[in-house]
Amino acid sequence: MGLTRQYLRYEPAALFGLVASARAGVAFVALRGERGRYVAVPACEHVFVWDTRKGEKVLILKGLKQQVSCLCPSPDGLHLAVGYEDGAIRVFNLLSGESTVTFNGHKAAVTALQYDHLGGRLVSGSKDTEVIVWDVINESGLYRLRGHKDVITQVLFLKEKNLLVTCAKDTLVKWWDLDTQHCFKTLVGHRAEVWGMALLSKEKRLITGSADSELRVWDLTYIQEVKDPDEPESKKSKGSSSPGAEENTEEDETLELDERPEDRIVKCSKVGSIMREGRDRVVTLGTDRMGKFLACHGTDAVLEVFSVLSEEEIQKKLEKKMKKARKKAKQSSEEEPGRSVELSLQEEIQRVTNVKASSKIKSFDLILSPKGELKMVLLLQNNVIELYNLDLSAQVAQAVRVSRITIGGHRSDVRTLAFSSDNIAILSAAAESVKIWNRSTLQCIRTMECEYALCSLFVPGDRQVIIGTKTGKLQLYDLASGSLIETLDAHDGAVWSIALSPDQHGFVTGGADKCVKFWEFELVKDESSVQKRLSMKHVRVLQLDEDVLCVRYSPNQKLLAVSLLDCTVKVFYVDTLKFFLSLYGHKLPVLCMDICYDGTLIATGSADRNVKIWGLDFGDCHRSLFAHDDSVMYLQFVPKSHLFFTAGKDSKIKQWDADKFEHIQTLEGHHQEVWCLALSPNGDYVVSASHDKSLRLWERTREPLILEEEREMEREAEYEESVAKEEQPVVAGERQGETGLAGKKTIETIKAAERIMEAIELYREEMAKLKEHNAICKAAGKEVPFPVNPILRAYGNITPSAYVLEVFKKVKSSELEESLLVLPFSYVPDLLRLFNEYIQLGSDVELLCRALLFLLKIHFGQITSNQMLVTVIENLKKTTISRVREARDVLGFNMAGLQFLKREIEAKDEVTFFADATERFEEKKRKRKKKEKMVLAVV
Repeated sequence: MGLTRQYLRYEPAALFGLVASARAGVAFVALRGERGRYVAVPACEHVFVWDTRKGEKVLILKGLKQQVSCLCPSPDGLHLAVGYEDGAIRVFNLLSGESTVTFNGHKAAVTALQYDHLGGRLVSGSKDTEVIVWDVINESGLYRLRGHKDVITQVLFLKEKNLLVTCAKDTLVKWWDLDTQHCFKTLVGHRAEVWGMALLSKEKRLITGSADSELRVWDLTYIQEVKDPDEPESKKSKGSSSPGAEENTEEDETLELDERPEDRIVKCSKVGSIMREGRDRVVTLGTDRMGKFLACHGTDAVLEVFSVLSEEEIQKKLEKKMKKARKKAKQSSEEEPGRSVELSLQEEIQRVTNVKASSKIKSFDLILSPKGELKMVLLLQNNVIELYNLDLSAQVAQAVRVSRITIGGHRSDVRTLAFSSDNIAILSAAAESVKIWNRSTLQCIRTMECEYALCSLFVPGDRQVIIGTKTGKLQLYDLASGSLIETLDAHDGAVWSIALSPDQHGFVTGGADKCVKFWEFELVKDESSVQKRLSMKHVRVLQLDEDVLCVRYSPNQKLLAVSLLDCTVKVFYVDTLKFFLSLYGHKLPVLCMDICYDGTLIATGSADRNVKIWGLDFGDCHRSLFAHDDSVMYLQFVPKSHLFFTAGKDSKIKQWDADKFEHIQTLEGHHQEVWCLALSPNGDYVVSASHDKSLRLWERTREPLILEEEREMEREAEYEESVAKEEQPVVAGERQGETGLAGKKTIETIKAAERIMEAIELYREEMAKLKEHNAICKAAGKEVPFPVNPILRAYGNITPSAYVLEVFKKVKSSELEESLLVLPFSYVPDLLRLFNEYIQLGSDVELLCRALLFLLKIHFGQITSNQMLVTVIENLKKTTISRVREARDVLGFNMAGLQFLKREIEAKDEVTFFADATERFEEKKRKRKKKEKMVLAVV
């Protein structure tokens, strides 16, 4: 067997150049005991937490592969729920930065997340049109709610009632009773998509934002409150959302004949609209935590802020209005005004100010600081976070920009990258600036303004850089001073490509004006200083028939390859500029190409998604490779080898072997089109830039890469994806209605079910062996040593039944139901017998009861018809009831004890508070007397 060629694996080393992705929202988070200072923002698959005061990144919540699509901080400020593009939800602990819980239930991107006011439940909405309620404490799904026909845009819990409000792109707002898990009311007053909503005035008012400039306002009346105002509060809330809310009770008889059944819990009546200044759709609509301020924005750069009056403020305004009305009435006639005075909607919800950001707003968050300032954080489209303060005590409220986080990235997509000759500095250039980064620290060390950059290179010596622009200019920058030294009008159209000559005395450029121009470096006398400075001198020009897209020198500087808009690559002699070869075969223009270190091969990448490898001696095509699912944007050989990298619009970077024509490795990380990449001169690092605004650094490791193993891993990943896309298992007897199970079948749930099956099989084998062993001992009349299973020995010589419990406890709480759902029924009888044994011992009663009730629910028919299981079920009934009662008693005792301690602490605090207040009062009294004495003495 011949030796296989060994390759080395490239691994992701870092993500930089990104302040925030505009895909999900921005949120204030409480960190280090401070609110209003730290903000969490999505950053591709990670979440960055920025310190807005210092402009520093203080925490990175690391994701896996999928992009972040939604954020929601918990009410206690200790956790952050993060939704991803694949429908997964992860809950992070902000103190440790670790992911504590993972929920899998949605089939598409999570679009809305909301905690209830205690932080015990989390509701999520998705592009798959379904809403799922999760139990955060038990780390499990509660139920799935179906009813919407399009993407869910917002979900809201009601604090006082066990109700949920959801809105979607299907123009509907739905009200859900969470006790009975059904939709009892649908608002249909919108003509277009409902993009956002908010609850105001202690949940007595609902505001919705749609595709027009109206914010629709709805008054909410909870029916049970209206019927019997003397009814106790506990009875009210119970009646408002009990499963029997639609039964013919005595209260229901008092309903009017024309009242609809859905109005028995809550009544919604439209009271009017607030007009926005923006004419386009609402993108985000939200309030601060207290509900005092409402803000919204459209697809432009203006955030509109409104103030919501409290009940006391409304009362004061009404009294003022009444006084004015009475005064007016007295002046006109002596009679009292007959009509009642009311406040208009515009008076109750007043416009405060408009905040004009520096670019389009993608999302925002509000927080009311203890000082009485309204803090607003804006996430902008151009990779910027802005923080504004609104001083409410001022006569005219004006928002002031306090901080702006920009240094960490470009405002637009990076179109060109370059490495310095010492592998340390990285150049990135975009439409507005050139940045120089330190590769080891990933810090931006220079930022220089430029025109729209398309190509770049480091001048030999790494002290200057040259940028080719869209307007046809060549810009020369000095890195030490960060200044523009010289600008030359090089081409009449865009400068598409630039290449340094191998002798390092000059370079060549290709442009949209059908010219290839040759340049040399020269030192010229600077008028402002005595020293000479570097300049560029135009030497020769090669006129062609088509636009030039890419130019490359051969390493010996004898040949020049030029890619043209007519889909061909023409090769010329450098010295005479005579034509040598024409490489034709691509169906679309060649966007990128490179020549290997020994000048024998040229690889070309085209918009037709193919890469062709050619011999430079005769111009023959060695192989055509289908490289990417979209245009190949960049191609570069690894120095001193025949391996090369390609970057495509399909967001992938691939490594290829030009000798064996094999695909070696795919570097997955970017989420959108990859525009360019650059390899370090030693070949150890690859840096890439994408439309997702991120720059990624990849490092060559010492780990060998075996192609067969790589292909096997790819097949496994494909299988796991196909499993997730399969039809979900159906529960017997459950109809596909409004509700369903919260979880979904994933590769993890299948693996968990397999582990339970293996554990039960081991238990069966060990029990059979034990019976056999007992028979042998009986026949022999003496004790024979029993061989212990190595797996049980590894767990500390535990019994087979204890091993099954250990495996069962290791199944994630959020995956338990789905794992039991795919478990074949043949394993259930053994599991029920084991459950009986465990519950009798009193271990993990809560977990076992949850699993037991679920198994009874999904296998009810088979269990009840099996005569063998009758005694098992009877025993389970006795033991379960007694054990649950015991657990409930312990819990009740602990709760009573904690409440007693709480009352004790509160009583102590009150005593100290009043003692402090008395002391302060006495101190003030003494000071006042002293002051009075001094005044008398002066008099």
